Amino acid sequence: MHDDFFMKKALRQAYLAYNAGEVPVGAVIVKDGKVISRAANSREKSKNALLHAELHAIQKACKKLGGWRLTGCTLYVTLEPCIMCAGAVMNSRIDRVVIGARDKKAGAYGSIIDINKLPVNHKPQVEFGVLEYECSDILKNFFKDLRLKKRN
Repeated sequence: MHDDFFMKKALRQAYLAYNAGEVPVGAVIVKDGKVISRAANSREKSKNALLHAELHAIQKACKKLGGWRLTGCTLYVTLEPCIMCAGAVMNSRIDRVVIGARDKKAGAYGSIIDINKLPVNHKPQVEFGVLEYECSDILKNFFKDLRLKKRN
């Protein structure tokens, strides 16, 4: 199994978010080649600014593994994490982050800031561009649909 396989699982979560009227971001956490958690954005439904896909996936993974350290885990996420989510990745000790699309407005792994360049205590390996077109496309379509709904 490789990165495309797990990113497709994150994209499925993004489509769930899209269909629920949420910004379509999906996240999957993998350990030892197995998905241990998955989540979609649910800020609108939950009325909670903290329920980004990454945070929800981290919370589920911690519960499943019985601790806050997610060493040995990889986070697959369709959109570059924001500062809040990158902080959660650092604090949970996730080893690797695989990102589909860059977030030029809020991305914290190089787009507006690179948290790994700060003197922080944990720096995950970060890789960009896995299924980048598909991850970007779902976001473009979501916001295009949203603009059309507002006009009508």
